[in-house]
Parts: sequence; structure tokens; C-alpha cells
Amino acid sequence: MATFEKVEILMVEDSAADAELTLRVLKKHHLGNSVFWVKDGADALDFAFCAGQYAGRQMENGPRLILLDIKLPKVDGIEVLRKIKGDDRTRMIPVVMLTSSQEGRDIRECYELGVNSYIVKPVEFDKFVETVTQVGLYWVVMNKTPV
Repeated sequence: MATFEKVEILMVEDSAADAELTLRVLKKHHLGNSVFWVKDGADALDFAFCAGQYAGRQMENGPRLILLDIKLPKVDGIEVLRKIKGDDRTRMIPVVMLTSSQEGRDIRECYELGVNSYIVKPVEFDKFVETVTQVGLYWVVMNKTPV
């Protein structure tokens, strides 16, 4: 089993193209060596709560940030957010919705559940790269979280 001690970012993204581009951008800015990618909401919850295939992971070892899509297989991103922000063990982890949904009800519900930021993925390549760069640098390098 892999070790998860250095996971800084949990990326929950079902689109391989978006995930690979995000990883490339984060690596370019030296933020990608500690990214762990899961493709559905069920795996995201297992990772966050050290269950299933991630039962060997320690809750104290991160992640420092969760990048979360809304439209996911198995468990949607809003339900993942609800469970993460509703549990004392994970509530303080910053969660950034990085999604294509611009629906007002999605945005409102995410903020009501405690999302830290809601970002609509730009369609244009250069803007996507710029957005991911800014998100990574702010949330991993600049933002301070409780120890």
C-alpha cells in the first residue's frame, strides 16, 4: 500500500483530462509532488475518513486542501462536501470547489455547507492554467490553517 503522509492536496476529479492538466500545472509550480487524485466521491470520502482502501492512512496526515468537483460518480461533490464539513475531524480542511457548474443553487448550497471557495473551471486553456496556478499557490503556500 502507498504511503499518504505527504499528501498536501486531495484532488477529486472524474475527468482525466482536467486532472492531468491540473497536476501538470501544480507540478510546474512545485505543488504537484504531494497531490493525490481520486476519481469519484466514494473514494474521496474513504480517503478523507481513512476508510476502505485508505484505512492505513492517518487522519492527522492531511490533506491540507481538497479540490473538489461537483459532478462525480458514486457520490456527488456536494454530498462529499456535506460530510467533510459536517465532521469535527475534517471540518477545518479547506475545500475548494473546482467545477464547471455555474448553477446558482450549486453555489449557494456549497457556501451553506461551508465551502471555502467556489471556482468555475475556465474552458479556455490559458485561463484554466492561470486559475489552477492561483488556487494552488494561495491555498497551499499563502493560506495558513490551524495545526
